Amino acid sequence: MRIGLLGTGPWAAMAHAPALSEHPAVDFAGVWGRRPSAAKELADRFGTRAYDDVDALFADVDAVAVALPPTVQAELAVRAARAGRHLLLDKPLATTVEQGRAVVDAVREAQVASVVFFTSRFVTGTEAWISAQADTGGWFTARAEWLGSLYGSDSDSPFAASPWRREKGALWDVGPHALSVLLPVLGDARRVTAAAPGPGDTVHLVLDHAGGASSSLTLSLSAPAAAAGTAVELRGESGVAVLPTSEEGAVTALVHAADALLTAVGTGRPHACDAAFGLRVTEILAEAEALLNGRTG
Repeated sequence: MRIGLLGTGPWAAMAHAPALSEHPAVDFAGVWGRRPSAAKELADRFGTRAYDDVDALFADVDAVAVALPPTVQAELAVRAARAGRHLLLDKPLATTVEQGRAVVDAVREAQVASVVFFTSRFVTGTEAWISAQADTGGWFTARAEWLGSLYGSDSDSPFAASPWRREKGALWDVGPHALSVLLPVLGDARRVTAAAPGPGDTVHLVLDHAGGASSSLTLSLSAPAAAAGTAVELRGESGVAVLPTSEEGAVTALVHAADALLTAVGTGRPHACDAAFGLRVTEILAEAEALLNGRTG
């Protein structure tokens, strides 16, 4: 599969480009970015071609991987799908339901494959744990904590200056990760409650799930570094289950995501983390955002 990369920022350079470059079944065919000089620099680094015209890249590839802010991603994903290109997208799919639905409609109409990169779903150990807990069932309640230190006083993260993260905060940045773990285990969210924001961009959500369980989520990018981390705990008829840690990094997970896209293309069967799932995550987060905005004025 010939695949092009859209985006030249830190995430593209640290994760997407290395994964596409090392994947044995992928031809990393080129890079397009909103800054041509950055596209050339990244393309030269990985021995591929820089494109000034995104439509020219679409014409030369079978699929695109996207490492761009969600609003830009959604617009370009629609264009790429309409050009008949398969999609390896990042989370969140979009930050409005309208944009997310436009991507899903374009994918459906063009009959292309799509995979949204929710990291935990493409890490071998965590995905196996998620599948095992979904099979176990009987869960009564769950809690998920996704605490980043992006905006902590001791942070030197290259993502701290990201305008869309500054605007949307933890709800949209790490919220998709939490939902990607909880929804396949507990079922869709029938009702969402959003608590008043905590320190920094911290938010608290409570979900009522179709499977009968409830879950609570604490999401933040403002935690001190010493307090940062991820935890998911399920409690139910079979006892307590805790999400395991993994040594697999983002590059390996993205290689697995590319595998998933190849499989979806080859079999014609949608992946569980396709654009439709990405849209459902967007719908839940948009509902939570509306509740939070109503409470905070």
